[in-house]
Amino acid sequence: MSRTTFHFTSESVSEGHPDKVADRISDTIVDLFLARDPEARVACETLTTTDRVILAGEIRVRGVGETDAHGKWVWAPGVERQIEDAVRAAVKDIGYEQDGFHWKTFELSNHLHGQSVDIAVGVDATDDKDEGAGDQGIMFGYASNETPELMPATLAYSHEILRRLAALRHAGEKALEPDAKSQVTLFYESGRPVRATSIVVSTQHAKGLTQADVRKVVEPVVRDVLPADFITDQTVWHINPTGVFEIGGPDGDTGLTGRKIIVDTYGGAAPHGGGAFSGKDPTKVDRSAAYAARYLAKNVVAAGLADRCTIQLAYAIGVAQPQSVHVDLHGTGKIAEEVLERELPALIGGATPRAIRTHLGLNRPIYARTAAYGHFGQKPDADGGFSWEKTDLVDRLKALV
Repeated sequence: MSRTTFHFTSESVSEGHPDKVADRISDTIVDLFLARDPEARVACETLTTTDRVILAGEIRVRGVGETDAHGKWVWAPGVERQIEDAVRAAVKDIGYEQDGFHWKTFELSNHLHGQSVDIAVGVDATDDKDEGAGDQGIMFGYASNETPELMPATLAYSHEILRRLAALRHAGEKALEPDAKSQVTLFYESGRPVRATSIVVSTQHAKGLTQADVRKVVEPVVRDVLPADFITDQTVWHINPTGVFEIGGPDGDTGLTGRKIIVDTYGGAAPHGGGAFSGKDPTKVDRSAAYAARYLAKNVVAAGLADRCTIQLAYAIGVAQPQSVHVDLHGTGKIAEEVLERELPALIGGATPRAIRTHLGLNRPIYARTAAYGHFGQKPDADGGFSWEKTDLVDRLKALV
């Protein structure tokens, strides 16, 4: 965006949105296998619908199964039950105990199987070759100083509204059910957000409640999330604009892994390479390189080298080194972009897939927590989760100026 005065909108969806249920299940499978084998290869897709969850994809994990002489995948004893228990626990944690989708009673179909040997040959490290990227692709990272999290304000507020509604629900608020969406439109002057022109929240609710009943719960949360002066008499509110939202989640709409990539990233404020994150182990650069690009961009902005930063990384399947590194400081930089393009990869070991995983500690079961409310802008956890949100490169970046 080169304009300094404009409206901009971002949306979020809750942990109970059917696509997010699918993301959570897929990342639960990633965590389950990484806990058993830090070098696990996982590509898990999930479909959710009325009373049904379907898993599909390829894995390579020590000790969980093998392909028999007839080419059929055979699970090791007890593993299928572990998968089912983990999936049901994830759905229970979200809060689905409804007619049409209940954690105890939905039918689970597991079609995971062994990884293609052709993919393994291209990606695995050998004596004379470093581990290659799991696929070709382009990945973007972005940061902006318009919020403390260095995220676009429209997305940060959209996420926080739903996060707080979910916390209310988990704390016992009976009016709210798991499925919800939000959308925040802000007006920007001189490139900074100054007020909210539109607020949209649609949340699944208990049977028999009116639109007014739902607004009594939702509006105080919204007002608490946004700065007080952002909401004016001119702000347009749409709380459950269709009036009734009782049937939701997978019973109301089919969910698929990877369909909320803009919600997961920057709310439309930055480009997206196209690849989703959930369900993929960290050898897949769709995930790990996008995390690395965010890490670098955030540190650039945190170091005061720019107000906004977009970084693109590009990879080829089976090749370790990135094909290109592109930095855009959007005219706000205090350092030449060419300098950053040259220096940034060295800060994370050359930005190879293995170097990224090592630097950020990605071979750990830390992914189910990323499935809702954004992969970026959250606080790093003590056990290594959200390590890409650390700002530990600031001093080294300042030294470049």
